[in-house]
Amino acid sequence: MFDIAATCLVVTALLAYLNHRFVGLPTTIGVMVTALAFSLVLVGLDAAGIAHGLRLYEERLLRSIDFSDVLMQGMLSLLLFAGALHVDLSELKAHRWQVGVLAVLGTLLSTAAVGYGMWWVLPLVGLDLPLVYCLLFGALISPTDPIAVMGILKSAGAPKNLELVIAGESLFNDGVGVVIFSLLAGMLASGATPTPGHGLELLVHEAGGGLLFGLVLGYVTFRLLKSVDNYHVEVLLTLAAVTGGYALASQWHVSGPLAMVVAGLMIGNHGRALAMSDTTRRYVDMFWELLDGILNAVLFVLIGMEVVVIAFSASVLLGAAVAVAVTLLARLLTVGAPVALLRGVFKLPHGAWRVLTWGGLRGGISVALALSLPVGGERDTVLALTYCVVVFSILGQGLTIGAIVRSAVTRPN
Repeated sequence: MFDIAATCLVVTALLAYLNHRFVGLPTTIGVMVTALAFSLVLVGLDAAGIAHGLRLYEERLLRSIDFSDVLMQGMLSLLLFAGALHVDLSELKAHRWQVGVLAVLGTLLSTAAVGYGMWWVLPLVGLDLPLVYCLLFGALISPTDPIAVMGILKSAGAPKNLELVIAGESLFNDGVGVVIFSLLAGMLASGATPTPGHGLELLVHEAGGGLLFGLVLGYVTFRLLKSVDNYHVEVLLTLAAVTGGYALASQWHVSGPLAMVVAGLMIGNHGRALAMSDTTRRYVDMFWELLDGILNAVLFVLIGMEVVVIAFSASVLLGAAVAVAVTLLARLLTVGAPVALLRGVFKLPHGAWRVLTWGGLRGGISVALALSLPVGGERDTVLALTYCVVVFSILGQGLTIGAIVRSAVTRPN
């Protein structure tokens, strides 16, 4: 395990250096581009009978890493907490119902729209995917990835209220998406169709339990922080709250992602203001900013490298193009259109619907959920479609969202 972690960190550091010196893209996007390009070059050289050993080494390395487990049980808790730590809770409260509607209702509607859309369109391009797998694809691809979204938003220059809504939606909708995905995965495993009551019970238990547990965890951590004044101890307490809290959430079958978001909001607001000295605040911010940057870079390198272990074909690539179009259309219909039609109600700037539609980035969470599906041909197809949508989202949408923000919020609709 140590050798694998060391290899990942060395590769990430080298790619970050190359991006900083020669490419100049934002770090997360830059390391993913260089990792993807390097992997594709190895695939091409291997096909030409050259550098087979390097390609084989990269493939063995990736197969030795359980990407789904590393992200969902390792990195995710730390990244979500770090992302929530710097969100202003008082400002987020002012947009709480907009965030709630987009995160819950938007994700549910998008899952159905993507699932049924793919089920209808894929046979036209030669892919036959059962409805339950199409809905699973809809569930894993509909939530916007907070790790990708918040990293890109830092440099996009969006108005503060729009940035808060996008960030808040991305922090909460992944928990909703994971619950929907779990419900559909359970249906796939058992072969039984869940009743609406069962679905509501699961949503209340996992999502509601995660929110409640996050409140308790945040309050306990806040009291501990307030009782000491030593930045070494206080940084350690925040780290223990995240790692231990996420492990407990998994044991109690409540939403760990939602718990981390709520705990991060509490500690980042009440904890920073009432339980930390200036020195502690500075060190806590520095620690989580560094950890967030390092883990983000490693995650995006792994996403770029994953291309060597995914099976592609002409029909899958055509299906991936369709999947990109369907997911964007679903995002437009379930998020963009309501915001555009009810602009006065949502109280967002002119053109916000365009930013919300194009800024719905997907990332590692979608790939991790796809990898957690049962091994088989359907899983391979879903994984390949998911990977292509994620790559397009991060590269195509991530690199252009700044221009969309500048054009959308300065012109009337």
